[in-house]
Amino acid sequence: MHLCYVDESGDGQTVDPATPEAPPVMVIGGIVVEESELRSLTWDFINLKKQFRPTLRTAGKLSEVIRTEIKGSSIRSHLRNGNRNQARMAHGLIDKLLTMLERHDCRVLAKICVKQDGVTNAEDAMYGASVASLCAHFEHFLAGREDRGVVILDSRTKSKNVDNVHCVTTRKFRMGGDLMPHLAESPVFGHSDSHIGLQIADLLVSAVLFPAACATYVQDLTWNTHCHPAYAAIRDRHCARVGELQHRYRTATGKWTGGVVVSDRRSGRSAAELFRIAERAPVPTALIPAQQHPAAPAAPVTPAVTEP
Repeated sequence: MHLCYVDESGDGQTVDPATPEAPPVMVIGGIVVEESELRSLTWDFINLKKQFRPTLRTAGKLSEVIRTEIKGSSIRSHLRNGNRNQARMAHGLIDKLLTMLERHDCRVLAKICVKQDGVTNAEDAMYGASVASLCAHFEHFLAGREDRGVVILDSRTKSKNVDNVHCVTTRKFRMGGDLMPHLAESPVFGHSDSHIGLQIADLLVSAVLFPAACATYVQDLTWNTHCHPAYAAIRDRHCARVGELQHRYRTATGKWTGGVVVSDRRSGRSAAELFRIAERAPVPTALIPAQQHPAAPAAPVTPAVTEP
């Protein structure tokens, strides 16, 4: 069995100079991990916490270590407002987080919604559609391995939880047949202070994908709190590795999808912009190759993909 832990960063606030703290992007995404890897992944992350929160090394109970979170928003704050040592700590944590995901053969799925300036957004619709999209990509991942899986979402409010998974529930239990037969159940909910997988998803989404998306798609909004020049370093130093962790595949029509998908309502740019590292870093690769199941033929360089 595989488990998919999902968290979000950003919300549906209108992007406007009058509200400079409104997030210009909304990211819903997370990690896929095989059940057999979960225990060792959990302990690797616990040790990572202790390394970056030394006070946890003397914690009397394991539950105390688990409940103490390192939030992605705190990592972004270190980059925006911290000194050189804090910035070095933030990048070091992200580097070790990605090494941990690589070691345990985890995969990344995400939907990034880039909001239009001054336009009112339907947050529930954005979140619900993104969850449905992630579940569809997770279904493809599971089908390729003839395996079963469960999606665990970071719990919000009861009304938001229920409304935002109905689209998946109806696809699974409709009269015409199950459209996601490899998902054992509709998405379930957990609390990040009790699920290590959700804490890892938070760091990936909030400390990596969210700031990288801000630096890539809305860097011109200099009045916005989230469009900080320090965020470009997140994209340039770490997104290439995130690209290697994606689950990418072709649809029946030949279109590339899956992995990190971008819906850019401002300028229609694709997810490839996150991974276009030529002229930014001394890496000769222009794009990150698509990720496929080992049984599939080798894939060419991933073309630009924009999901509406």
